Amino acid sequence: MPNQTSFTKNLRGLYAVTPEISSTDQLLKQVEAALNGGLNLLQYRAKTLPATLRKHQSTALLELCSNFNCPLIINDDPFLAKEIGAQGVHLGQSDRQPALARKLLGPSAIIGITCHDSLKLAEIAQQAGADYLAFGAFYPSTSKPLAKPAQLSILSQAKQAFGIPVVAIGGITLHNAAPLIEAGADMLAVINDLFTHDDIQAQCRRFQALF
Repeated sequence: MPNQTSFTKNLRGLYAVTPEISSTDQLLKQVEAALNGGLNLLQYRAKTLPATLRKHQSTALLELCSNFNCPLIINDDPFLAKEIGAQGVHLGQSDRQPALARKLLGPSAIIGITCHDSLKLAEIAQQAGADYLAFGAFYPSTSKPLAKPAQLSILSQAKQAFGIPVVAIGGITLHNAAPLIEAGADMLAVINDLFTHDDIQAQCRRFQALF
């Protein structure tokens, strides 16, 4: 298993979030292509799939990611992350408290927290021990169509104020990503413009080249 401590010190580059699909074989094929393209971090996100399938898929993804020394974090569910041995968890504002996740997963786990468009939420997240702060949506998002828009300036403000990695989320494509990095984003969280591409591996490399 990769060393978790090194992951928390290298949170930069493309941050892929899995599409929600029931076919584990298809999911693994897509993720493997991204890993071959140099993926830095993977989040398993499955809001509606059955618990047994979520465990099966995340376990298979963890094994795959370990072959590429890429950390896997679980969306919303620190208990699943603990059960399968994932490297961390991503928490929304309505999810379980970061303190519980830290207690479950240990000091070296990666814990990311959604902060929407709020520096106040980011301050609370940092004080709770977050390893990265996620802001957005910066562009219209199909996965979160009701998300409140965030301004580019919040990325630079958060970088200056908190000194931990900053993630941009929401409708990010290869063509609109550069301003986010220029504004201070350490990572770009992407679903559709990666996993719906005809050549996922090449698309991943294109994103990585932006950094």
